[in-house]
Amino acid sequence: MQFGDTFETQQYRMKVSNCFLLFIFIVISGNDTAAQGISIDEWNNEAAANIRLLPKYGYAKKTRAQKEADEEFIAASMKTCSSRREASDKMIAVGFKYLYKDVKTAMYRFNQAYLLDSANSDIYWGFGGVYMVLGDLERARAQYQYGLKYAPGNAHLLTDYGTYFLLLHYAYAEIDKKRADLQLDSAITYLNKSFTQNAKDPNTCYKLSVVNLLRNDCKKAKHYHDLCLSLDAHTIDTGFTTQLRQKCK
Repeated sequence: MQFGDTFETQQYRMKVSNCFLLFIFIVISGNDTAAQGISIDEWNNEAAANIRLLPKYGYAKKTRAQKEADEEFIAASMKTCSSRREASDKMIAVGFKYLYKDVKTAMYRFNQAYLLDSANSDIYWGFGGVYMVLGDLERARAQYQYGLKYAPGNAHLLTDYGTYFLLLHYAYAEIDKKRADLQLDSAITYLNKSFTQNAKDPNTCYKLSVVNLLRNDCKKAKHYHDLCLSLDAHTIDTGFTTQLRQKCK
């Protein structure tokens, strides 16, 4: 607990902590966050001395040696890519492969993606993902909002921003139903916007199934569940499928 917290804030922090693993298993299936082995406080301490752990390198003024290393990295990347955007996208893909196994390496790759193409809005998808895994929801939110400011139609950002609100729904569910429902409304809004941009993303379909099940809308929950299965059956956790079938007989 932090000094100055109200009782409600303390309860909220406890709920975020308690529901986070449940959320990971329900919504982000197949990933092992327990393997991260680093708390947000430890992360912050290390980031104070390591700019590679800060989004966009913390806007730090780099040394001549660091700048030369950056130029060498860019030159090497461009040997196998036709554009800076392609190289940046590749780094983002690598970052997500590491995200749930080695969050530090993931952040390194997302920063390299920024180095290759600072206008690539998917870098905020990556930065937000790092803070989601670390449990720092407010910094995750800031990254998603920043990215959506410049790319309001980015489906990746819309889905994960919706996921942020879904996690808040779980956090408030047992302490403030009205506020929990408002978070769920926001989650559905952003997930629907994402689906409009890309109807073939299994991750978005999965989460739309989850939010509609929470809304007791079995028709839509089943629709998005089945659509997700047709796109990528490995995206859905079998535990959620069982829960859906039990609730929507």
